[in-house]
Amino acid sequence: MDRAGTWDATPAVAGDTGAVGEDRSFFVGRQAAFLLASLFLVSVFAQIDRILPFILAEAIKAELLLSDTQVGLVTGIAFAACYALLSLPMARLSDQGSPRAVLLVCSIVWSAMTALGGLATGFATLAASRFGVALGESGAVPASHALIARKIRPEHRGLALGVFSMGIPLGTMVGFAAGGALGEAYGWRPVLIGVGTFGASVGILAFLAAGPTPRRERRQESSSFISTSWALLAMPAFRSLFVAAISIGFAAAPFYAFAATFLIRTHALSATQAGLAFGLLQGGLGIAGTLLGGRRFDAAVRSSSRSLLRAPATAFLVAAVTTVAALFVPIRALSIALMMPAMFAFAFTLPFAFGAAHRVAGVGREGIASSLAMIASGLVGPALGPLIVGVISDGAADAGVDNGLSWALLLVPIACVVTAITYFHADRRISALLPSTR
Repeated sequence: MDRAGTWDATPAVAGDTGAVGEDRSFFVGRQAAFLLASLFLVSVFAQIDRILPFILAEAIKAELLLSDTQVGLVTGIAFAACYALLSLPMARLSDQGSPRAVLLVCSIVWSAMTALGGLATGFATLAASRFGVALGESGAVPASHALIARKIRPEHRGLALGVFSMGIPLGTMVGFAAGGALGEAYGWRPVLIGVGTFGASVGILAFLAAGPTPRRERRQESSSFISTSWALLAMPAFRSLFVAAISIGFAAAPFYAFAATFLIRTHALSATQAGLAFGLLQGGLGIAGTLLGGRRFDAAVRSSSRSLLRAPATAFLVAAVTTVAALFVPIRALSIALMMPAMFAFAFTLPFAFGAAHRVAGVGREGIASSLAMIASGLVGPALGPLIVGVISDGAADAGVDNGLSWALLLVPIACVVTAITYFHADRRISALLPSTR
């Protein structure tokens, strides 16, 4: 992006230019595998810490006397607000400073705050602990993506992003399956304290695996992370990706926040059964989705495809149809099966969303690009989506409407349709502005 606001495609297309004094030695073989394995574990533990309140929500709600609206606030605004405040400066530190140091400090912070959540005495203290978890996790993805951009060759970054993103569904699976079972066996407080206690070790492992990460500089770099962010958002292609990420947040956040609760209330599953059914399926489909998404994205880049985002857009259209059916079919097994396309779509899109954002942003701005994508998908949707579903569900219950949570969760398929539409629009803009995708 030059001073006139026009797009200079060279850095993004080449993938290897645009940085001054950058160390071009990439990790290969065991070094690359060790780094990706450690970053994968970071992603797993971050997701476990994030997902536990969802499967433990009914027990937390009962002991702390919370409403569905308050649960929506704790899982939404308390987490998303901190992302908005700190994700961009964390990304700036990762791009221009030491991403491995950022990752180490952040992992210690979110793990400690997860453990403190087990000591919550009411809504305020629980929300404060989740705010602290978000504070630490605000730097996890930007720092990890900055390490991938520095250490992994451009032609393999889609798969690398897929491996890292694979930690999200696996963490979701472990969080739901093990969290539900351990919560019923020992209570929600020991689960949060135990998971938080062990989480910081993965940050130390990633710190050691990454090795030295010298300071990076870009030509004509903006003076602040705010001006750099505005420069990216002024680019039509990046702005389209940003809008698509917002709609993804409205699709995914309510789904994860209330899907287990839906299975418990509507189909009479126990917390353990819901956690196993939802967690294991989400884990398996998520692992397959992120790996297939990474390979598909790399293949599209290597073949100079005109349509980088058509595949995830199609996946979201399918997910919209099947999720509507899942919310109203009376057969338990069929309802769970019809949730599977949405679970796959949320994972499949990750390498595409971040990989496309990195290519449009160019070298040296990958962390900022990831941070903006995180804010788009993790702020408005997670802040408002679960809250909207909670309010509608409470209102339906007060009005005596049967299956009120099912009607409230229609927000998910609606958002899936919007996501597909915005992805198709973003795809056209990227095809027009990036010569390498022609």
